[in-house]
Amino acid sequence: MAGKIIKLRVNEHLHEVDAAPDTPLLYVLSNDLRLQGPRFGCGLAQCGSCSVLLDGAEIRSCVTPVSAVASKSITTLEGLPAWYAKKHKLAKAPALHPVQQAMIDEQAVQCGYCFNGLIIQAAELLSKNPHPTDAEIRTAMNGHLCRCGTYPRVIKAIQRASKTMAAAVGSTEEEVAQGFRAASAEVAR
Repeated sequence: MAGKIIKLRVNEHLHEVDAAPDTPLLYVLSNDLRLQGPRFGCGLAQCGSCSVLLDGAEIRSCVTPVSAVASKSITTLEGLPAWYAKKHKLAKAPALHPVQQAMIDEQAVQCGYCFNGLIIQAAELLSKNPHPTDAEIRTAMNGHLCRCGTYPRVIKAIQRASKTMAAAVGSTEEEVAQGFRAASAEVAR
């Protein structure tokens, strides 16, 4: 069934999609734009798997109608490195957002069900609070379900990303890249 043409800005790229106004944003991102970051989990905004940033704030795309986001900036997991680079005025985006790299380094991702939402929420948290306490991390991550129960590793990953981002302030792009490589090498040992 044909809908209407809706213009979306996703990961800093303009897209035109033919969708009914009440189509969940998740369906448009997954089916029309072929993005794999946001995932279908519960379909009820309870698990966080479908999370995206809307103008920098985390939302659940499974219950958000596409018509409600037409004039806003949507950032998915795929767009986080560029979003981070833009916020920190880097000339070039890193391969991964510091939270993505920290999740890998801390081996926080297991089955893959939750990681999109956890990373999106953590990126929002660190953009607003670069040095959160454990309690602030727990509060921010509340409502993101992890089937494997890797919450302690997720918290360590967010703490690690916070430290990496703090160390990067005032650093050159090459120094930031070296920091990412050094952190990855440390974990590999």
